[in-house]
Amino acid sequence: MRERDAEPRRRGRGFEAAAGLLRERIRAAGESRGFAVSRLLTHWPEVVGAEIAAIALPVKIGYGREGLGATLTLLTTGAAAPIVQMQLPRIRERVNACYGYNAIARVTVTQTAPTGFAEGQVAFGPAPKPASHPPEPEIRREAAVLSGGVQDPALRAALEALGEKVLSRPGQKKG
Repeated sequence: MRERDAEPRRRGRGFEAAAGLLRERIRAAGESRGFAVSRLLTHWPEVVGAEIAAIALPVKIGYGREGLGATLTLLTTGAAAPIVQMQLPRIRERVNACYGYNAIARVTVTQTAPTGFAEGQVAFGPAPKPASHPPEPEIRREAAVLSGGVQDPALRAALEALGEKVLSRPGQKKG
């Protein structure tokens, strides 16, 4: 056996997108919870809008015995439940637009995870950043002095802004 034959064969396609590598796993996981269209899970903010996606997540789709219309279950927090409840007709309309036909007949809201699901919490976005106060004039002057030797005005402005942030950090040794 030649040494070249022992090497694994390359497929020759180069890099592949991560979405392509995970497509089958996402589809299988979605179908196990009743999601025939994985786009509903992977593009949830685009389907229902960012404001609803921030407070509610799709958990499962249950199909009736006759097969006429399904029920989409959304997971949310207690405080956001009334807001989501008011938006149910709009959510149902947008989800059905994602499917391309009237697949969802009802949308229910739950504040806890259904039995057997590990995720019992809605994923929250990052905490809002505290309001920044303008730096003191002496810090601005010091940052301007430090970046004064730079000829490019855009680069100098960026360095001044960086210098102001570094010099105004509390509890740090300045300079």
